[in-house]
Amino acid sequence: MTLFKRDDDRLGGFALRTLDPQADAPLLHRWVTHPKASYWMMRDASLADVEAEYRRIADHPHHEAFIGLHEGEPAFLAERYHPAEVELVGLYEPRKGDIGMHFLCAPTDTPVHGFTLAVITTVMEFCFEDPAVRRVVVEPDVRNAAVHALNAAVGFDVVEKIAKPEKDAYLSTCTRERFVAARAARAARAARAAQGVSR
Repeated sequence: MTLFKRDDDRLGGFALRTLDPQADAPLLHRWVTHPKASYWMMRDASLADVEAEYRRIADHPHHEAFIGLHEGEPAFLAERYHPAEVELVGLYEPRKGDIGMHFLCAPTDTPVHGFTLAVITTVMEFCFEDPAVRRVVVEPDVRNAAVHALNAAVGFDVVEKIAKPEKDAYLSTCTRERFVAARAARAARAARAAQGVSR
């Protein structure tokens, strides 16, 4: 079931659908055990482990998982959670309207410039589609420089370094206003670049 759609000016259609733990487990297993998915921390997971983990998420009242599509084909994984109940319990001061998210792009031998930015933008728009959401909260591994850059590009601010059981992380937040401002700034830069090329 498709839950959300957006069109990227350059890369086309993106969407999110409900994840089926049993049917999607083989696909997810290939993604999360790939060397490029090291920060997902499931490199050694078996197929049964992956199915069990996403069945646990599907059954959880405060955690959800989705398959992301690009032009109709599975291309990324997204999770949405309530950080006061999952992941960050006791590690930060929650606010009304907070939502947490994770995302993972499928491994590929033919990367497309700007694809990961389009994916995180899609996931952020999906989160903010709910008018009750005021702020997105994330907790990426401190070593994951690529994700820190992406987070900054869509409007996240690093709040502080926190110690989680499985990793040291940078607690980071992005309000609805900062996300809109960051998107507008990227659009303005793209427009200026296009004008420069056309001259």
